[in-house]
Amino acid sequence: VQLQASGGGLVQAGGSLRLSCAASGRTFSSYAMGWFRQGPGKEREFVSTISRGGGATYYADSVKGRFTISRDNAKNTVYLQMNSLKPEDTAVYYCAASNRGAGNWLLRRDEYNYWGQGTQVTVSS
Repeated sequence: VQLQASGGGLVQAGGSLRLSCAASGRTFSSYAMGWFRQGPGKEREFVSTISRGGGATYYADSVKGRFTISRDNAKNTVYLQMNSLKPEDTAVYYCAASNRGAGNWLLRRDEYNYWGQGTQVTVSS
């Protein structure tokens, strides 16, 4: 599967952005999806994940209550709605797909098989 992330940009602190990740192929619904981010000088970190059907979601503590992950399997797209943005949210955001079996939350980079190219989010103070 090929992933294309979009929707990043420059926003002031307290603002909102919605990221999208469009997937190619006809088997999108067979993948759990995740968002990761990599800030300047930092390692890539987990942000959020969503189950294949979209009924279950999980968030990093740093974004819980501010970010919402969702997916539209008919459109082969996963979204990340980001509200109340903070300067520390500045990063390149990556979407990822995993075909691992259901059961545990997929929180590690090595649990994902496919990655998008990333989209830059910059939050000014």
